[in-house]
Amino acid sequence: NRGSSVGAKALAVNLWAALTPATRRTGWVITSNSTNPSAEFMNPAYLDHAATTPVRKEVRAVMEPYALGAFGNASSTHRWGQVARAALENARAEIAESLGAQPSEIRFIRGGTESDNLALIGSYRAQRESSDGRAPSVVVTAVEHSAVLETAAYLETSEGASLTTLPVSPDGTVDLSALEPAIADGPATVSMMWVNNETGIILPVGEATQRAHRLGALMHTDACQALGKVRVHVGDVPVDLLTATAHKINGPKGMGLLFVREGTSLHPLIHGGSQERALRPGTEDIAGAVGLATAVRLAVEEQAEKALRLVGIRDNLEEGLQVTIPGLRVNCAEAERACHVSSLGIPNVSDASGLLMALDLEGIAVSGGSACHSGSGKGSHVIGALYGEDDPMATVRVSFGLGTSEADIEHALEVLPRVVNRMTAGE
Repeated sequence: NRGSSVGAKALAVNLWAALTPATRRTGWVITSNSTNPSAEFMNPAYLDHAATTPVRKEVRAVMEPYALGAFGNASSTHRWGQVARAALENARAEIAESLGAQPSEIRFIRGGTESDNLALIGSYRAQRESSDGRAPSVVVTAVEHSAVLETAAYLETSEGASLTTLPVSPDGTVDLSALEPAIADGPATVSMMWVNNETGIILPVGEATQRAHRLGALMHTDACQALGKVRVHVGDVPVDLLTATAHKINGPKGMGLLFVREGTSLHPLIHGGSQERALRPGTEDIAGAVGLATAVRLAVEEQAEKALRLVGIRDNLEEGLQVTIPGLRVNCAEAERACHVSSLGIPNVSDASGLLMALDLEGIAVSGGSACHSGSGKGSHVIGALYGEDDPMATVRVSFGLGTSEADIEHALEVLPRVVNRMTAGE
């Protein structure tokens, strides 16, 4: 609420003022007792790139002219507006080329969650209208992001959708046996993420797309964790709808996209303008669009080289921790995984949030399962779906990206076993 927001801002300002200049530079401070008020960490390791990523310098450079100077509204017909319109359409074309799409198939959306909602709700309502009110079917997997699962649940409870959830095994196998019966009797949308955000498993989007199209269903994929880590090309895998977001690929927060294959009908969630073909009305964020376009282009161009490097980093971490933490489980180790996520099951640790806090105090930034739930006290629905709701392991998700170094991994290899040993010893 407003009071809480103001209070949080005041607290942040006071904390920042209390830090020494050296501590401000490192970005780390802990308070242990009154005699040792602060201790600086000169080498903090940010290992939470699946949650968000820093904006890279190339993206900042292209955004700056539109954030600070070229302020025109792309809907205006005068020169200021036309400068903005040209930048917007150039960004759209750049993204389309990177993904194998047509510029007319790219819609700028306010991030991945809104894109997922628009894909599912928009397709459902369009299908229902075209089938004279008959409720379409929706199919998801058990490990989807909450932006998909909660949207699908809403469609079931509030709009009458027939919802099917496909089980997923720790080896990455999706039980597709229930897919065709679920979509055989009428209009349907299937939503399967390309790469799971908590474990890194690569789901069989290509096979699911073939099966869905064979029976006339639409196929949506959330590719927020896939773009830049695996090859994402809508010519190779002909999905109808694809979600991506900038902040997972070193772009700006609050900017994303929805690929809408030509001929796919969607109903808008927001009304009040003709922008984005009236699918996402509102004055366009030109700086965000050009930043997203550069982030997408660089992520695609660098994907193969980046994957090779990050796989080495991931394997080095997992192999080292398996030696130093007895009973450690690498979640989904037998599955085909993307390069940037390592999900670790830690035995004999009952307080997962305490483990994350202890690592943070040691200068290691990771998350437990998904960052979207890390502060809620809820367990991970993904780990529950894969290993059962009573799984005794505490989950730590370590994720890598641009700037992750061998020194970061060495730091984690030194700190994580020490913190786990301290917690299991009851200290």
